Amino acid sequence: MTWCEDSETARAAEPPLRKVESRLAHVSLWCGTAFEICNDLRLTDHEAPVECSVPVPEQCSPAWKGRILDKPDIKAGHSLHRPLFEHTIAGSSAIQCYCPTDGRLLGLVNPTTSDGIDRALARAKEAQVEWAKTAFGKRKKVLRTLLKFILDNQDTIATVACLDSGKTKIDAILGEILVTVEKLKWTIKHGEKALRPEKRPTNFLMMYKSNEVRWEPLGVVAACVSWNYPFHNFMGPIVSSIFTGNAIVIKASEQTAWSLTYFTSLARTALTTCGHSPHLIQSLVCWPSIASHLTSHPSISHLTFIGSRPVAHSICASAAKSLTPVCVELGGKDPALILDDIPLPELRKIASVLMRGVFQSSGQNCIGIERIICLPHSYTHLISILEPRIRALRLGNSLTNPDEVDVGAMISSSSFSRLESLVSDAVSQGARCLVGGTRYTHPHHPKGHYFSPTLLVDVTPSMAIAREELFAPICVLMRAPSLPSAISIANSTPYALGSSVFGTSKPDLDRCVDELKAGMVAVNDFAVFYAVQLPFGGVKGSGYGRFAGEEGLRGICNVKSVCRDRWTGIWGWGAVKTRIPAALDYPMRQGARAWGFAKGVVELGYAEGWRRRGRAVVDVVRGGMLGALAVRRSILTLAGDVDGGLGEGCRGVLLDGTPPPATAAATAAAGKTGDDDVE
Repeated sequence: MTWCEDSETARAAEPPLRKVESRLAHVSLWCGTAFEICNDLRLTDHEAPVECSVPVPEQCSPAWKGRILDKPDIKAGHSLHRPLFEHTIAGSSAIQCYCPTDGRLLGLVNPTTSDGIDRALARAKEAQVEWAKTAFGKRKKVLRTLLKFILDNQDTIATVACLDSGKTKIDAILGEILVTVEKLKWTIKHGEKALRPEKRPTNFLMMYKSNEVRWEPLGVVAACVSWNYPFHNFMGPIVSSIFTGNAIVIKASEQTAWSLTYFTSLARTALTTCGHSPHLIQSLVCWPSIASHLTSHPSISHLTFIGSRPVAHSICASAAKSLTPVCVELGGKDPALILDDIPLPELRKIASVLMRGVFQSSGQNCIGIERIICLPHSYTHLISILEPRIRALRLGNSLTNPDEVDVGAMISSSSFSRLESLVSDAVSQGARCLVGGTRYTHPHHPKGHYFSPTLLVDVTPSMAIAREELFAPICVLMRAPSLPSAISIANSTPYALGSSVFGTSKPDLDRCVDELKAGMVAVNDFAVFYAVQLPFGGVKGSGYGRFAGEEGLRGICNVKSVCRDRWTGIWGWGAVKTRIPAALDYPMRQGARAWGFAKGVVELGYAEGWRRRGRAVVDVVRGGMLGALAVRRSILTLAGDVDGGLGEGCRGVLLDGTPPPATAAATAAAGKTGDDDVE
């Protein structure tokens, strides 16, 4: 049965199933809440959060009226209506910060210089020495203080993010706040376990050894983060770095330089309120010409980069100068596969998930859905569902009109010509643009950066728009004749970050999970792997390395392997330690015998089958005993005391099969010196 609306049985079964699902969801919600409350009640005083406050920027006030730039641009110069102000910043290197939604000036930020980077790194390095010695309890206290402040100040944080990036407040609370508090909560609950020394297995030959792996602070780490989530991209690396005992230097994008001041104050206040140095966190913005001084700096132990592929090439080349390891996240062309076994009512629900995946933050989302690949039966139905919904989307500023805005502004208009060209090119090759496709001039905010929500269907893999990352509010629908074809289309781009698959057949879903070339897969959902702190990252052109989860924490640590004696004994008695066998002890007297002994050791430890191992035991015992006798003989002979060292019982058993040397007395009686017989 492909479409459940054609089945009376299915229709009759839906209401009871929905009731059961609803009741189970409510029970799960209450049980989960009760569990979290119990955990909170067990919180000890030394880990309890501390109350703190940070001044709110005046721009967050509803009464604030900023001046509107004539030509909004981050490069200060000739963008204001007022010639006097224009003159004062002409030729300045200052970063001009403004609201992408309406072009209002937020302020000017002075970019950091090379000397400023050196000073920031020096401060961070000094502060990290003491911070590395702190217990996990103290680190959790800082994170809990941060968590409490964020939860208490969600409106202000969301407003700051909206002013600087142009997103809506709903986008801000989902993409900035929710994922940040999730990272904080996960790190508080599970971070210590992830960094606790871990026992590792030993082997037969090393059975007397105990092995463990430790994760220790690296020192000062750095992160160069993108503008699309100015709060979360800033806070994420901070949470991981300070919990692992590192200090951090964060370079934010010049596109969102204004909000950096407030977000930095927030993080540093949590540290100082808990009695720690604020210098653990250093933040800066600079122009691209200066950034290489940071990324190639020898004081950095690790670098995380979130951004575009072209910039990543220069970042990695710069980091290679000081051999700094890099974690690179470069965005993607994430597919969502829609299988043919989905009932129509469920397809409508999936359409809501797809809408959020495409238009969240105006499509400026590294794991946003950039391609919807449908099997034939789902394709036509999904178009009919999506077209009116996308056409109804409203653009604007959610801070001034919260009830009349669905999609916010884009960070700038620099990509608009490229996007329009990609849409036109696809249409010329047979695609249909059902909604949008061009930039949008807002009647109330003509200086804002808006691109019309777009629906483009009948797109084929050969079209450029199906291969290039858009980072825009453009919904691309592609039709696949079969499941293998859908998977092939999904894997056909240079990117491989995230992906989604929707359907009901477990074998088909499992096949998609197995065959999709991606760093992450969400089954019957979108991007939920990020909401549960699974390792985040991609393959192919989407970068390498992972942040988030255990792998993210461990990735910015020194992985130290420790091997120690398992049985140390009492006051040295009974200890089992490594001793070099006589046959292998330097200087070796019998190379051939040493080889036989060493080979026997290898066979004993790694051969399979009792016969082969049995022979190995004989070789090891024989080689060890004879080797010991040979070494002893050499030592005693050289000392001129063979007679006193070797007893009669040892004669005739030397390694070379010859009789033992004559005693000193016998040699003298023969009229010879002992030295003549020493080889």
